[in-house]
Amino acid sequence: MAMKPKEKIREKDSEFQDRLIAVNRVSKTVKGGKNMSLAAIVIVGDGRGRIGYGTGKAKEVPDAVKKATEAAKKNLITVPLKDGRTLHHDIIADFGAGKVILRSAKAGTGIIAGGPMRAIFEVVGIKDIVSKSQGSNNPHNMLKATFAALESIASPKSVAARRGLKMSDLIARRDGKKAAEQAETAEETTEE
Repeated sequence: MAMKPKEKIREKDSEFQDRLIAVNRVSKTVKGGKNMSLAAIVIVGDGRGRIGYGTGKAKEVPDAVKKATEAAKKNLITVPLKDGRTLHHDIIADFGAGKVILRSAKAGTGIIAGGPMRAIFEVVGIKDIVSKSQGSNNPHNMLKATFAALESIASPKSVAARRGLKMSDLIARRDGKKAAEQAETAEETTEE
């Protein structure tokens, strides 16, 4: 009877995906000259709405990336996704001189974004979104503005809980309001 060789069971340390956003060479001027080091920005996400970012500095790139990844795992936020693919509502946010506009999109649209925002949306699990960045295109500002936008997104369930309503009441109010608005516009057009 032939024995099978032992298969190496490789344990996955986490369910997170990570993306390196930027690596920058920085220096600190001291009495004896300049101390050079590398700064890295990393985002991590599980593809199901959890995401975090972190920065790390070290003499070598792998050490800086490792520090940034550990920092990112400590700073996770949860983003409520509509149907597991897009945002519940449009949002505008800014940080410093950077401003981002995020709009929910229909199924099949894909990710329309550039720079660090595309990586953020891929890692968080957003599949359909239209975004625009204005002002500074510095990776730090774009990243922090995008995170500010994602943190301020509210799901209908959380809005109903905050208002002390049931989801059905909230939806009925919204639908009733839309019906009233449509009736008003219909009356205005018939009067003209």
